[in-house]
Amino acid sequence: MADKTAPNAIDDILAEYQGLESQLADPALHNDPGAARRVGKRFAELGPIMSTYNKLTSARDDLAAAQELAADDSSFAAEVPGLAAQVEELDKQLTDLLAPRDPHDGDDVILEVKSGEGGEESALFASDLARMYIRYAERHGWKVEVLGVTYSDLDGYKDASFSIKSKEATRDGVWSKLKFEGGVHRVQRVPVTESQGRIHTSAAGVLVYPEPDEVEEVEIDEKDLRIDVYRSSGKGGQGVNTTDSAVRLTHLPTGLVVTCQNERSQLQNKIRAKQVLAARLQALLEEQADADAAAGRATQIRTVDRSERIRTYNFPENRIADHRIGFKAHNLDSVLDGNLDDLFTALGEADRAARLAAE
Repeated sequence: MADKTAPNAIDDILAEYQGLESQLADPALHNDPGAARRVGKRFAELGPIMSTYNKLTSARDDLAAAQELAADDSSFAAEVPGLAAQVEELDKQLTDLLAPRDPHDGDDVILEVKSGEGGEESALFASDLARMYIRYAERHGWKVEVLGVTYSDLDGYKDASFSIKSKEATRDGVWSKLKFEGGVHRVQRVPVTESQGRIHTSAAGVLVYPEPDEVEEVEIDEKDLRIDVYRSSGKGGQGVNTTDSAVRLTHLPTGLVVTCQNERSQLQNKIRAKQVLAARLQALLEEQADADAAAGRATQIRTVDRSERIRTYNFPENRIADHRIGFKAHNLDSVLDGNLDDLFTALGEADRAARLAAE
């Protein structure tokens, strides 16, 4: 903790934490599940800061006592270097926790995958990417909800959208990990449709945006919506529902399109689609209002073109390469099975370094 700046910051957090603790102990709060989740989420965000602060306070007290007694007792003098190192480490940890962070890190997300250049192969790769994220979510105990899928002839994904949620409030939620995935993903492999065994390059796109608990700034006028209903479809475009329950919303002013076919009724799908649309519009508002946020999201898809790639998946070499940070690893098979922790750690460290440099 940097002594020049931390006292005011930590005092504010102490006061807020105590207030949140009181709210959580009040049974009346839990009559409103939305409010209870918001309070619990913020309480969880502050938890690591409070834990580290308490450890640092205790370590500083121990160091001060050891220094005071060191002149009379050599055993205390021997403890001073270790305690000083502990204080320094905890001080650094608290400084890191107090550093500027993405305000959406605790949020859930909407994730979309779209096929691009490469035709059928691109759609098959898009489905591979979707499976990769689903496996990663499963490994972390997150809940994945399929909002809508449009299949290609070979059961790849022309486009698909998912809601990914953590099961409980946490400081570092789904967005803190998956926010780095927006952009164009390039694949190099022999397609199943290739008879000569030649390696092809194609691309698929990923869009990720936070889905906050509440979207307060966005009002959607029904007159701005075109609502289409249709039958939910399965692989190969085959209908799987005998009623027109699937819903496609088109927001006419922005051209944003949201589909939802996972719920059982048309009304439920419409409500869910409007929630997703509101989250997307909120993300759009934030980009327009905040130049830094717009720059931070510049890695999202502009066109699903092979040249605009953030990452390459090379099957012949079992290699994955993230071009933004120079990350390379030869465990592509493991990554596609959802083992993304090493990659996300590297991306997170690069993001943290950039934030500290911008202070």
